[in-house]
Formats: sequence, C-alpha cells, structure tokens
Amino acid sequence: MHKPFLPSGEDDLSATFEESYERYFNMVYQVCFSYLKNAADAEDAVADVFEKLIKHGFSLKNAEHEKAWLLRTAINHCKDILKHWWRMRANIDDYENLEAADLYKGNELMKLILELPDRYKDVVFLYYYEGYSTVEIAKMLRKPKSTIRNHLHEARGILKGAIEDEEY
Repeated sequence: MHKPFLPSGEDDLSATFEESYERYFNMVYQVCFSYLKNAADAEDAVADVFEKLIKHGFSLKNAEHEKAWLLRTAINHCKDILKHWWRMRANIDDYENLEAADLYKGNELMKLILELPDRYKDVVFLYYYEGYSTVEIAKMLRKPKSTIRNHLHEARGILKGAIEDEEY
C-alpha cells in the first residue's frame, strides 16, 4: 500500500489516515463498486473519497461517525459520477458484455442486490452488510424511518421473487 503524501511534520495525520484507510477501504470499495459496477471506476472513486477525508481534516467525533461519514460520502460521490454529463452520453451497448467484477463472482445474492434500484440497494447494503439499524440508516440517508423500513420490506419482496424465478 502506498503512503499518501502529507506535508512534513504531520506524521500523526499520516498514521490516522493509514488506520482509516486500512479499516474502511473494503467497505468504501464495495459501496463504490455497487454503484459504478466497474473495478477501475470504483478504485478511482475510493481514492476520491479518501482524498475528501484528508481535506475534511479528520475532525470526526469517533470511529462510528467516521464510518458513517465515509459511507455517505462514497454514496454521494458515486451518484455524482453517475450524473456527470460524460456518463449520460455513454452508449449502454458498449457495456453490454462486461462481467460484474471478481469481487462478487459466484455470489448470486449480491448480483441480485446490485440489480436493485438505488433506493433499495443502499438500504439493503447498509442494513445487512454493514449492520446499521433502520434508525441509523434513516439518519444517514436523511429519510423517515418508515421509508427505510418500507424500502427494506419491498427489497426483500423483490429479492424473494427473483430467487424463486431462478429456482424454476
């Protein structure tokens, strides 16, 4: 792993960054990959998210707040990338034959989750893979708790239907 460049005399900041990077890299990468569905773009997005963390100055309250901040920043950054004019002009047929990256190869459930609409995908990932409660997710996504619970319920129904369709 490459050490980030930090001005001299900031060894504490460098150590803090390295700890955060090692602790949350996989989580941020999975979120970015779930949106961008491309390993190279996900890696670029991860780098951008951690760059934002450096610029933010590590003034986060605690590790849980840092984790939530990184998740929210990664989600917002990926949504911004997907809304960029260049992406809007890309021809979807160019990406038709791309495989889902090796990260989820062989994991049929994760492939189904990645196909969910964003409003469901976010909630399912945060609830089942990151272990957040519906109350915490509601705060993170700035949505009512009932909406989060409804999204979980609807996502479960969609996933159940997709799994049953695959079995027959």
